[in-house]
Amino acid sequence: MNEETNTSVSAEAPTMSRYEELKALVAAAEADFNKFYNEGNKAAGTRVRAAMQELKNFAQTIRTEVQTIKNEGGKPEGESNPS
Repeated sequence: MNEETNTSVSAEAPTMSRYEELKALVAAAEADFNKFYNEGNKAAGTRVRAAMQELKNFAQTIRTEVQTIKNEGGKPEGESNPS
């Protein structure tokens, strides 16, 4: 996360792209995890904590979307009936 990355939560309709966003958030933090745990870089630890907070917020957004879709009894947008 040393370089600027576009990892903000998307406002688009919930789809499998949420999974791709989640993977991107985790991948963006990989270098800082390595620097902190393997090299003892304390500044990287601060960035890891920030990345984990962002993941927490993103996870809550996904949980809310899933609950909403489930309660509406429908499928997420972009999903078709396989029959």
